[in-house]
Amino acid sequence: MKISKRSFLGGAVASMLPSGWAAVHAAAEQAGSPKLDRAQVENIVRRSYQYVALYNVINKAALQTGQLSTGGWNKLKLNTRLADADVKVIARPNNDTLYQIVMLDLREEPVVLDEPAFNSKFVNLECSAYDHYVTVPMSTRQGDYKKPQKLLFYTQRTKGYRGQKVKGIDRYLEMTGDFVYANHRVMPHAREPERFKQIVSQIETMKVMTLSEYLGGSPKSVSGEAFPDFGKTDADIFGNNLLEVLQFVFNHTTFSGSDNLDRALLAAYKPLGVAPGQKWDPAKAANIDGALFREVAEEVAKANIAIMLDPKKAALFVPKLFQPKGTIELNTLVVQSVVGPMGNPADEALYPPVVAADGKPLNAMHDYVIKMSKDELPPAKAFWSLTLYDTKNGFFIPNPAKKYSVGENAGYKLDASGGIEIHIAAEKPAGVPDENWLPINRRDENLDMIMRLYVPDLEKFKTWKAPKAVISQRPV
Repeated sequence: MKISKRSFLGGAVASMLPSGWAAVHAAAEQAGSPKLDRAQVENIVRRSYQYVALYNVINKAALQTGQLSTGGWNKLKLNTRLADADVKVIARPNNDTLYQIVMLDLREEPVVLDEPAFNSKFVNLECSAYDHYVTVPMSTRQGDYKKPQKLLFYTQRTKGYRGQKVKGIDRYLEMTGDFVYANHRVMPHAREPERFKQIVSQIETMKVMTLSEYLGGSPKSVSGEAFPDFGKTDADIFGNNLLEVLQFVFNHTTFSGSDNLDRALLAAYKPLGVAPGQKWDPAKAANIDGALFREVAEEVAKANIAIMLDPKKAALFVPKLFQPKGTIELNTLVVQSVVGPMGNPADEALYPPVVAADGKPLNAMHDYVIKMSKDELPPAKAFWSLTLYDTKNGFFIPNPAKKYSVGENAGYKLDASGGIEIHIAAEKPAGVPDENWLPINRRDENLDMIMRLYVPDLEKFKTWKAPKAVISQRPV
């Protein structure tokens, strides 16, 4: 059963509250401001993280300007060059596919997306609303993008639309939220100039329009409902305006009474005066300790980043990331929301980390080398890459060469035996091809390295081990 607006969590809230919350709920009814201990705050933070992270990502992508931002709703941002260090919208972006981003506002009417055919070995469309569940309705792996198609997006709350068929529409996609991040990943074959030029021309034919525009009219006006402030970081929302953001999110998300995560989330917020279908009223919301929520959110983020830097722990999560609703549990949702936060499910892409062989954090005070023989190369049916980031923000390391990754698009060179050496160094080591060098700035800065395996061989991946970085002794 799908539920929208006011149809869930009426008078039965107290019976569904997690252990310890019955008293809190009773106190809230009397005093209006429940006293939350640290364990209760952590429970709320963990259950909220997917919504906070995606509120930040989706609203930044729609309302800011930049390389990965549309600057408005129901607009398309076409990117025909690989991302660089200016990208600050999303943590750990990639530099091996071109993002074609559509930010959808489905409140007033459905939106139509006109998809072209692509001459690329890897293309997919990845969609997520504020709830951070991921669907991939189209991909080359599934046999799509051989011919153009028109997609129609809507939700349970989309005004005036109840699933009726429209002439010329090939697919109808019901989203779980009114605001949707629809991201195309297009492998541009940047090392093949003619093919790259053709793919760019195909990208430029993409179109997005409201249903009214598709039918020859003008788009319907959108209500002036104000968006709560998003944060520079997720911790900013937890510390500054968590309840206001979650009230907005609740009003634009489809929840299910049969989904345990939905039930637990809404039960946790009901004592705080936040529930689907309500108008935000700070006078009626609980007073919460923003400093404590920020502190706990930062601790949760740090702990989950550490998980992905531990190969044994990461191996438990990597195959489970970025799945549709009903197929993913809370711990994995927290990991992906902290580390990603946007990505593909395992059959489309995998994201194993590369860590230091000595078990210490990678740090720019050292140079490193990563070696793989021909038989140790990543088991990817489409292609693979290795990308370098700073640990603190998950951003590319700025450098004059604008070299942030090693792979088929950014370039790499195999040795005579079919293997590869990748060097992370402040200065390019002698004899190392430019393509195999990732520049760093010599300073006390921790580093993250993530591999991407596009259309991985999941059977081979079970026994494949990601390489490790070894401190380099090679002279410059």
